[in-house]
Amino acid sequence: MQKLELTWIGKENEPRVEPRILLHDVSMDYGNPDAENMLIHGDNLLALKALEQEFAGQVKCIYIDPPYNTGSAFEQYDDNLEHSTWLSLMAPRLQILRNLLNERGSVWISIDDDEGHYLKVLCDEVFGRQNFINTVIWEKKFSPQNDAKWLSDSHDFILVYAKNKEIWRPNLLTRTPEMDNRYSNPDNDSRGVWTSSDLTVRTYNESCDYPITTPNGRVVTPSESRCWGVSKERFDELVTDNRIWFGERGNNVPRIKTFLSEVQGGLVAMTLWKHTEVGNNQDAKKEVKKFNIRNPFATPKPEHLIERILILGSKPGDLVLDSFLGSGTTAAVAHKMGRRYIGIELGDHCYTHCLPRLKAVVDGEQGGISKDVVWRGGGGFKFYELAPTLILKDLHGQFVINSKYNAEMPMSRPLLN
Repeated sequence: MQKLELTWIGKENEPRVEPRILLHDVSMDYGNPDAENMLIHGDNLLALKALEQEFAGQVKCIYIDPPYNTGSAFEQYDDNLEHSTWLSLMAPRLQILRNLLNERGSVWISIDDDEGHYLKVLCDEVFGRQNFINTVIWEKKFSPQNDAKWLSDSHDFILVYAKNKEIWRPNLLTRTPEMDNRYSNPDNDSRGVWTSSDLTVRTYNESCDYPITTPNGRVVTPSESRCWGVSKERFDELVTDNRIWFGERGNNVPRIKTFLSEVQGGLVAMTLWKHTEVGNNQDAKKEVKKFNIRNPFATPKPEHLIERILILGSKPGDLVLDSFLGSGTTAAVAHKMGRRYIGIELGDHCYTHCLPRLKAVVDGEQGGISKDVVWRGGGGFKFYELAPTLILKDLHGQFVINSKYNAEMPMSRPLLN
């Protein structure tokens, strides 16, 4: 079968990525000196390439929030790239991200309508269409924009891919007290609290269409075009095991009991994430203003949104990566949740936004998810700069050693020294 491929102007001219090293700036480290967490300032393509040799196959969960190419301009990002240029920007980065991903890992990418469908096809090419998991819908706004020219945009997408879908499984979401409150024990069953559910099903099976006599003598049958979900023999077994509920008076249509002690330890995530569950744009902006009120990051994501992604895609101790770190949300959340992390950011807001935010996290700041995860501070991170290019051409076109390159600088040493 012929392979389908997304093409665009300039795709065939993809440049070879120059090898670089990362220089450790000890003066910018913070907290525990033994911490493995990394904050990297520099072009994310070159930084990813620098990480590839050491971390290939080690990253359990990747989240990125690349520029959306919306045609508007954000102060911290050039978000007005031509379509083909945007695809040329994304393709080589996705390829290295795939190399960094663990065989049991997953990648989560925020995007909107402007490039979302092209990104889906590009990711099919890079990660394999067979490894596509789902498109998550995140409700980023909860009220309509009355000045919208067409429809009021209220959601973003999150594309989810696995390195290997056959073996990757998401973790379960933590059960909430509200979920458990739906269980009760009106018949004082010794197995504990339970809830009941419909015993009928839509898929008709003649062998499961039979009359049932309730304890008070009433005869009931399934509604038209439905049947019971179990055979007569199995139904009798369930009655004997006290797993059928006929209501307090014994005359209701039978329902099957499910005990809280028997349900799985968490909840399977759905693909629609409401703002009441994972936060919205306003929540995110309030969070980042605590670290830079004069120049807050323009397009942050709420901590609870990243928390859900890291719950589903990682466990404590796993390595998390964000190569479009922005205001530092992914690193902050990973730190509070006990994950190891690598965050890469090109802009000056690596210093003005990410650095102060992560220092505050180490010191125990109480915004975002802190109270939910009982965060009290601790840990630390190391700071790295991307080394300048080693070789360049002089005025005569001859290759020479870059005068700015100085591997002997006291503040610098190679990665993982």
